[in-house]
Amino acid sequence: MARIDKELEQYRQLMSVPSVFENGFSLSTFFGVMFIALVMVPGSLYMELLAGQGVGSSAQWVTVILFMEIAKRANAKLSRAQLFVLFYLSGTIIGQGGGLLWTQFLVRSDAALGAGMSGAFPIWVAPSDPAAFENRTFLQAAWLPAIGLIFFKMFFGRLDNMVLGYGLFRLTSDVEKLPFPLAPIGAQGMLALADDLEGKAQVQGSWRWRVFSIGGALGMIFGVLFYGLPTISGAVFGTSFTVLPIPFADWSDYTKTYLPAVATGLSFDLGNIILGMVMPYFAMVGSFIGLITTFIMNPILYHTGVLTSWTPGDSTVETMFKNSIDLYFSFGIGLSLAIAVIGFMAVFKLKKKQREDHAAALGSDIPPGRGDIPNRVVLWTYVLSTIIYILVCGYLVDWHTGVMVVLVFFGFLYTPIISYVTARLEGIAGQVVEIPYIRELSFILSGYQGVGIWFIPTPMANYGAQTVFYRQAELTGTRFTSLWKSEVFLFPVMIVATIAFASFIWGLGEIPSSVYPFTQQMWELNAKNAVLVMSSTTGEYSQFQEALSGTKVGIGFGVGMGVFGFLAVFNAPTTLLYGLIRGIGQTTPHMVIPQFLGALLGRYYFEKRLGLKWREYVPVLSAGFFCGAGLITMFCIGVVFLMKSSNHLPY
Repeated sequence: MARIDKELEQYRQLMSVPSVFENGFSLSTFFGVMFIALVMVPGSLYMELLAGQGVGSSAQWVTVILFMEIAKRANAKLSRAQLFVLFYLSGTIIGQGGGLLWTQFLVRSDAALGAGMSGAFPIWVAPSDPAAFENRTFLQAAWLPAIGLIFFKMFFGRLDNMVLGYGLFRLTSDVEKLPFPLAPIGAQGMLALADDLEGKAQVQGSWRWRVFSIGGALGMIFGVLFYGLPTISGAVFGTSFTVLPIPFADWSDYTKTYLPAVATGLSFDLGNIILGMVMPYFAMVGSFIGLITTFIMNPILYHTGVLTSWTPGDSTVETMFKNSIDLYFSFGIGLSLAIAVIGFMAVFKLKKKQREDHAAALGSDIPPGRGDIPNRVVLWTYVLSTIIYILVCGYLVDWHTGVMVVLVFFGFLYTPIISYVTARLEGIAGQVVEIPYIRELSFILSGYQGVGIWFIPTPMANYGAQTVFYRQAELTGTRFTSLWKSEVFLFPVMIVATIAFASFIWGLGEIPSSVYPFTQQMWELNAKNAVLVMSSTTGEYSQFQEALSGTKVGIGFGVGMGVFGFLAVFNAPTTLLYGLIRGIGQTTPHMVIPQFLGALLGRYYFEKRLGLKWREYVPVLSAGFFCGAGLITMFCIGVVFLMKSSNHLPY
């Protein structure tokens, strides 16, 4: 029998799967989708233009709480499954982004014109006729090819995300029995709201609702200082006033003498400390040890001529980027490959009888009524959608041989592997793994000449994070078919709302402009960076061509496997390995340090006072905290909207 990791077992037993699964899609959730489309989508687009970020998970909690309060006053009943589906839908439809708004600027930007790319963009990226930009609307025939490509990306992206995400959930949750430490956050939050809706919080004194309320109060207080004050002051006075630095304090310039080629700083977001309490303790310890390792190794690598691009005075972003080009791009690929190999080893290590038992678990022994589908449906859906991706992309690039090889690599090798690695990391440590710049480097090595390749719907994605949603659905007793039905109704609403509101916002005024400070300050810089990358397939020199090193990939793979072997000898906790891999892969210290402090606080203070009950409390506390912060964020956005919509009279 394989050794059972005690820490993982604690998270696995944190919440039990209910015996009954309910249908979560109803008329109420459909009205919720319409509300999100009409109110939250334009708010998200506006915040992206104004501040460079959408409303995120804040809008999810606001939507759920709003509909819960309406249900109370209408004496209607919303089940836990309905609350979860509403929460899931709001997170899906929000944050689709203003891709068309960015495209209309990019193709006309000074950076593109200066690089001689005027007229080089295909019509399925943006119209070539300047008249299509004069009226500032996407609702015209010239934009139909670009809209059609967006439709294709969104449809097949959602399809693969749901289907492959489900298959990965079956593998990592049903077979490998991974704990998914972050899943209880949303699930416990839904249960707390359901207790309040059903009156259990008042009648039975539900601990979930009390803990959720405490977290909500903390989130609202912190939200006023961290989000509210800068937002409101910026709208009223034109200049944002901040008490705490956003997103983090960058100390790289102050430590350049003692820690060359090291990004230093600290995030003052209280949410990182809360997350550190929620995450597995040894995962946070491993991340901190890995971070300290990079603090020691980077100066050595700098003085030995490995990290040569860094110069004193570089900021965190510049330091991370230059170090990635010099080493960590290739080194990170090797680490990710090691994680993939370790993951596959964990699966194939099962004895024949155990494999048969788990195979049976994927059949008749799965929780009844969960809404599962046969494995062959998952496999064939992904294979057929990937083939369609490759055929469409092949048509757009005139069947270029090098590009076709890259597409096959992404569709049938890279995407399944990186998705599985992420699914395992989500299941063990709540982390997502990405290999930086692999898309850019692959396009460069394909030999394709032109800018069109950067806009094709490449079958490259990471579907591992979707496993968390399926685990949350399982914990809340939501039938999986509810999610799939919701997707069917959601997609047309999502595509219409995104395009319609993007067109409406563009029609209000030119973008970028002074009305949207983020676009005015950052879009030209972003365009220069984008053009720099795109120029690598137009015959220009590109530093990405020198970023990949087989030797460094091999070193990263060897280090990853060596760390795994070393920890296995000492029977170390499983989560410690993934934390170490995260840390030595050059993660930013700004988030790791407060997360580690949160882990210490939870382990050596709250857990000593409350015992293992703390493990049940902290996910609910976390859900309440982010809900409270979200309420403040949405309130501030509402105030800004009212101020922006007011007409300034001349008297």
